[in-house]
Amino acid sequence: MQFSEKRNVTRWIIIMASFVIVILILWNTYTFFQIFKNEERVKMQNWALAQKKLNSADPNADVDIELPFQIIQEASIPIIVTDNDSIINTTNIDDDVLKDKVRLTALLQKLKNQNEPIVMQISDKQAHKLYYGDSSLLNKLKYYPIALLMIIVLFGAVVYNFYRSTKMATQNKLWAGMAKETAHQIGTPLSSLIGWLEIMKADNVDETTISEIEKDINRLLTITDRFSKIGSEPILEPMNIIKETEESFEYLRSRFSKQVEFSFKAPKKPIMVSLNQALHSWTVENLVKNAIDAMKGKGKLSVEIVNENNHVKILVSDTGKGIPKKQFNRVFEPGFTTKRRGWGLGLSLTKRIVEEYHKGKIKVEHSEIGKGTTMKITFKKA
Repeated sequence: MQFSEKRNVTRWIIIMASFVIVILILWNTYTFFQIFKNEERVKMQNWALAQKKLNSADPNADVDIELPFQIIQEASIPIIVTDNDSIINTTNIDDDVLKDKVRLTALLQKLKNQNEPIVMQISDKQAHKLYYGDSSLLNKLKYYPIALLMIIVLFGAVVYNFYRSTKMATQNKLWAGMAKETAHQIGTPLSSLIGWLEIMKADNVDETTISEIEKDINRLLTITDRFSKIGSEPILEPMNIIKETEESFEYLRSRFSKQVEFSFKAPKKPIMVSLNQALHSWTVENLVKNAIDAMKGKGKLSVEIVNENNHVKILVSDTGKGIPKKQFNRVFEPGFTTKRRGWGLGLSLTKRIVEEYHKGKIKVEHSEIGKGTTMKITFKKA
C-alpha cells in the first residue's frame, strides 16, 4: 500500500473513531439523564406520600411527622398540585407568578409537558394530581449534548479549514514550481529562436515576415516572464493603467476573428496605478479571452476604464451566454469551468494576480443568461 493510501486510511479511521466517541458520549449523557429523571420521579412520589401523611395525621395523636415534613422541606423543584384542574397547592413557585393567574396557568402547562403527573389518591372518590418540573441538574444535562455538538462542529470546522489551507498551500507551491519550470523549459528554445531571427535578418528575409516572427518571440518572452513571477512577490511600479491596458487590448484585437466587435473606452488623462506590467497584461488577456470564449468567437466585447476619486475600475463586458447568479463566486475557484476542454485556472489565476499581487478586487459586476457578462476590476490609485 502506498504512503498516500495509508494516510487516507488513517484519516478515515480517525474520523470514524471520532464519530464513535461522540455517539458514545451522547448515549452516555442520555442514560444519565434518564437515571436522574427516574430518581427525581421517585423523590416526587415520596413527596406525595409525605404530603398525604401530613394531611391525614391527627394533630392530637402522638405521631412522628418529622420525616414527612423533612421530605417536603427538601423539595427544590417547582410543584403544583391540582384537584380537577384547579390548583390547590404549590411549592417552590415565585410570588410574582403566584399573583399572576395567566403566568401560573402557563407554568402549569409547562410542567404538564415536562413530566407525567403523579396521582395522589386522597380517598376512593377523590384524587389529586401532582405536576413537577425538572431540576437545574436535569436542565443542564438536557442542553449538554447540544453544547457538545456545537463544540464538535466548531472543532471540525477548525480542522477542515486547517486541512484546506494546508492543501491549498501545497497546491500553490506545486503550481508555482510548475510555472517556474515551464518558464525555464521555454527559455532554452526561445534563446535559439532569437538566434535564428538574427540570422534571418542578416540574410535579408522579408521584413514583414521578420516583424511578425519578432512579435511572437516577444510574446513568448512576455509569457516566460509571467510564469517566472508566479509564486514570488512581483515588483510593482507606478504605471499609466490606461496605456498598459490598451496595449494588451490592441494586441489581442489584432489576433482574433473580425466577427468580434472590439471597443475600448477610457479617460484621456493618464491614471497612475502600482502595477506589474507582465502580470497586468496577463489579467487583461485572461478576461478578454474568457469573454470571447463565452461568445463562442462572435459578438461585442468592450473594455472601459472608469476614473473615480481614489480608485480606478476596469469593466470588461461581452454579449456571451452569461453566468448564473449562484456561480458568481464559483467562477474564481480553481478547477471550475463551463468549457468542455477547460482547466478552470484562468479566472482563478486572474483573481490571484489582482487581489494578492496588486491588492485590488475583482468580481462579476453583472451577468444575465443569454445576454452577457460584465467583469469588474478595482485598483487603488498610486
